Amino acid sequence: MQRFALIGAGFIGSVHAGNLAAHPDIDFSVVYDVSTERASAIAERYGARVAASLAEALDPAAVDAVFIASSTDTHADTLRAAVDAGLAVLCEKPIDLELARAREVVSYAEARGARVMMDFNRRFDPDHAELKRIVDAGGIGTIELIQITCRGPVVPPLEYVKVSGGQMRDQNVHFFDLARWIAGADPVEVFAAGSALAEPRLKEYDDVDTSVCVLKLPDGALVQIDANRRTGYGYDERLEVLGSQALVESQRQGARRVTHYTADGVAQSPLHAGWFERMQPTYARALDHFVTLLETGAPIEPGLSDGLKAQAIAEAATRSLHTGVSEKIVY
Repeated sequence: MQRFALIGAGFIGSVHAGNLAAHPDIDFSVVYDVSTERASAIAERYGARVAASLAEALDPAAVDAVFIASSTDTHADTLRAAVDAGLAVLCEKPIDLELARAREVVSYAEARGARVMMDFNRRFDPDHAELKRIVDAGGIGTIELIQITCRGPVVPPLEYVKVSGGQMRDQNVHFFDLARWIAGADPVEVFAAGSALAEPRLKEYDDVDTSVCVLKLPDGALVQIDANRRTGYGYDERLEVLGSQALVESQRQGARRVTHYTADGVAQSPLHAGWFERMQPTYARALDHFVTLLETGAPIEPGLSDGLKAQAIAEAATRSLHTGVSEKIVY
């Protein structure tokens, strides 16, 4: 049994708490949050203990691993403290909003041989994973174009936008990671264009809600990512990879995979209401993957370098939004 501490008892922390408690090989031991009330609610529900401090939550005599799901501005410090305690870490993205700070913490963790996995949960969507398997098996030939769509359904509250780092760092970073993962290569440059169409007030934070990014891979192949924060039809996520011989697609998904055929036409289920409804099962799969890596001693993937590289792409894309030119990606 892996003894886990959960750091962060907000929305996503509560999701992870349920998965920690349900996993047969996890002893969900401790929860810590700056809000004792939030931490107590989770502890009472799942039979965990509330830690009075971060140091208590990271006590290596009591826990083996820690899940960092606290606010973004605490990730780096908590990660460093967990590394100092000798704990394995599963960490929500990003490592830190400042790329230089993220690099510093990653260097610190790697020098100490820390076992840290980034929670890029979309890698654990079964359809995305099958697409990746087909690409890796040579089922489409050589990659020439990757098309990724992420749309909707609503613009986040402005209070969240203020601290999120913007669309490139907050929303698109997942798809920068998917692009690297699918291609098996690191993009070398990116051009991004965007507008604040759904919520004009985003301009006050130098942010956008509608964007297109074009990434160039080392061999000249291209990745196009279109992202939108607001749709009128539900959450729309899909991947398509065009190769020299064939095409493979991970399609948009309805809330139910049922189609009704009648003489009057064809009726299909609407899309999932939001990203969480679409992606919720992937969090449990990512956690299970992490536990398996801990138990087998296998290399950690996606690891800190994956988080750092996705963040480097996001930084270059953010620069491109403001400069209006293609930007080199500095890893």
